[in-house]
Amino acid sequence: MPELVWVFGYGSLMWRPGFPVDRSEPARLDGWHRRLCIWSYHWRGTRSRPGLVLGLDRGGCCWGRALAVAAEREAETLSYLDGRELVSDVYERRRLPVVLACGDTVEAWTYVARPDHPQFARELDEETTLATIRAACGHGGRCLDYVVETVAHLRAMGIGEPELERLAQRLLEFPDQTRRGET
Repeated sequence: MPELVWVFGYGSLMWRPGFPVDRSEPARLDGWHRRLCIWSYHWRGTRSRPGLVLGLDRGGCCWGRALAVAAEREAETLSYLDGRELVSDVYERRRLPVVLACGDTVEAWTYVARPDHPQFARELDEETTLATIRAACGHGGRCLDYVVETVAHLRAMGIGEPELERLAQRLLEFPDQTRRGET
């Protein structure tokens, strides 16, 4: 088998990588957790109505998907991913150890949130989070769809994310509701 380069996906990258994948496995990243902690001004929102997208924040662990490409496609793959993920510098690309479902540990490229960046969203209450997600739409579509699709794919992989699941359920109850006072 040729040498592989790994990428760790924890959001839409899990189901829509956008590049040819030679191998895909469930994987766990320790020391980081998935959280709606990035204000999105491009893909899932605008500057006037920012969305919230997932980032890796310090602490805990995160189950996601490890995606492998042949080593000779590393530069091409990272160029594509940097263009997708580094629209602003709110994410930092790092190579971190992930544990594959089979028990092997591999080094994988992933994108972690930068808490020192203005687009890093501190803890928001649930009502603000819901109103933000419902109102936001960007180049990649509605923020609401991003959250609901992510939860559906996590469930399909057998990954429980109670907080995200609760948010998705509430979003689906009233999907067209916008922020109070806005038309």
